[in-house]
Amino acid sequence: MSFERKKILVLGAGYAGLQTVTKLQKLLSHQDADITLINKDEYHYEATWLHETAAGTIDWEEGVYPINKVIDTQKVVFVPAEVTAINKDEQQVETTQGTFDYDILVVALGFESETFGIEGMAEHAHSLVNPQTALAARQEIERNFAKYKQSNDDKDISILVGGAGFTGIEFLGELVESIPELCQRHGIDYSKVNITCVEAAPKMLPMFPENLVDYAMDYLKDRGVNFMVGTPIVAANENGFVVEVDGEKQQLEASSIVWTAGVRGNSLMDESFDGVKRGRIMVNAELLVEGYDNIYAIGDVAAVMNNEASRPWPTTAQIAMQLAEHTAKNIQLSLKGEKLEPFSYNDRGTVCSLGSKDGIGLVMGREIKGRKAAFMKRVIDSRAIFKIGGPMLAVSKGKML
Repeated sequence: MSFERKKILVLGAGYAGLQTVTKLQKLLSHQDADITLINKDEYHYEATWLHETAAGTIDWEEGVYPINKVIDTQKVVFVPAEVTAINKDEQQVETTQGTFDYDILVVALGFESETFGIEGMAEHAHSLVNPQTALAARQEIERNFAKYKQSNDDKDISILVGGAGFTGIEFLGELVESIPELCQRHGIDYSKVNITCVEAAPKMLPMFPENLVDYAMDYLKDRGVNFMVGTPIVAANENGFVVEVDGEKQQLEASSIVWTAGVRGNSLMDESFDGVKRGRIMVNAELLVEGYDNIYAIGDVAAVMNNEASRPWPTTAQIAMQLAEHTAKNIQLSLKGEKLEPFSYNDRGTVCSLGSKDGIGLVMGREIKGRKAAFMKRVIDSRAIFKIGGPMLAVSKGKML
């Protein structure tokens, strides 16, 4: 190729950032570009497995792997550092390990918890945003159940879950598997345990048809979960949630409180770009930030339009990885001086697990539930690892064995 070596800088090693880098290292030779990946941790974590860590059905180490395991160090420089500023007009990124220049920038800085201004939520509830926060939620639950033997306080064996979206339901599915084991360990009668899920919206899991939602709800209710749907949480405190029922405020009590109802893009986006809403910036069809033909935004920090629905696609691991592959291809095209291609999302479907043996899903337009859905979830989780890290990593970290 007859062009000068460009500096490609990728920020973030979640699904979007790491997939971009692993694709670029296949598409480009060492002579084509200098590729640098910056991520604050030395490992990648499977964000879609955090609910399992929080429920204690997997150890946190099972859902992470070293970034150096999947990058070609002959082609990619990995810098473990936190990004502190993006200076788009100077084409520079500031980090805790110094300043980096770029010709092409890929911003894939991931998500943060969003509490929508609910008073006390950030202080009193655990969120599932990384392995540390998920592990903290798990340790809190275990501590409280262990404490129950002395306290005999029902609060200690009560768990409040904020949100009946995808993460909330998957977390509940894991809880109803792990909590009976925890009860057995501490000699607690499981029928005394109180697991309550509070959801402000009138229905849960809006991405699924009603019959599948009913299946999930019945599955969880049969295993002791209480649902308060159409019930806004107005505050969180040391005793639990304050909710509004028929215009009246009501205190729900629990020692373990977990918030799953909201994520937003990285707050550095708000500081670095104009027109950012909840950490997400609208990108064009080629996934570029408006006014900058060398800055791509993908994953949780990007709003990618679904033109048929006139709203952005939801931010999922599936779309993040497709955005990443497309970005890598477009970078290759730009280095060749060729026209960039517009992104087109291939929605293969969605599966929501209910623990390790059950679930619901819409796959290629077909409804699935039960063990078939659970199997499909394992396929999806293992495929994500295979796409980034290849067969060896899929064997060691995937869920098919």
